[in-house]
Amino acid sequence: MRFQIFAVCITLMIVTTSVLAQTKLNFNKDKAGAPPSDFTTALTGQGKAGVWTVIKDDASPAQGNVLAQTDADATSYRFPVCVYDKLTAKDADISVKFKPISGQKDQAAGLVWRYRDKDNYYIVRANANENNVVLYKIQNGKREDLPLKGEGRTYGKKAPVPKNQWSDLRVTAKGNLFTVYLNGEKLYEVEDATFTEAGKVGLWTKADSVTYFDDLEVKTK
Repeated sequence: MRFQIFAVCITLMIVTTSVLAQTKLNFNKDKAGAPPSDFTTALTGQGKAGVWTVIKDDASPAQGNVLAQTDADATSYRFPVCVYDKLTAKDADISVKFKPISGQKDQAAGLVWRYRDKDNYYIVRANANENNVVLYKIQNGKREDLPLKGEGRTYGKKAPVPKNQWSDLRVTAKGNLFTVYLNGEKLYEVEDATFTEAGKVGLWTKADSVTYFDDLEVKTK
């Protein structure tokens, strides 16, 4: 009997420790035409600050509101950031749906994690003009693409990033290992130890990118 009770307790401990905490934001409770609730905006680099606005989009995955970065300032080294204030994480599974709308220089959508401030964080971004997905660190305001595990510095990886269509970008962070996915397909892994502490998560664009985002999801243990 004691053995059975012990076995049940061990099983419950295993189940409990494997459960993930999930945060999912689809902006449907936010007011259209206003900034998103519980987010802070910032600008890495030069140029105009981004304009992050909740808008109605019936073609969105949830057929409701989405978050749009709408300012098309074409300054090249310009990275508008929108960071969620209510969650801090080190190891996490982070994903977002995105739709590139316009941009002559860039049509980029990015996920930010381990965000310390506007000049220090990790970012993985998909670019519909370049059809690639690249993982960078931004340290002291300087952006640097990181080498792929087992492949070296290849400037990320080529992958189809359709314009004016919804796609899914995902990254998992576990210790110093980051794994990147696009539309459910694993693209590559990166190892880096620059930012090892927990930080915030958020969204990101570049230059003149006008991009829509929806269903930002963060899973943590």
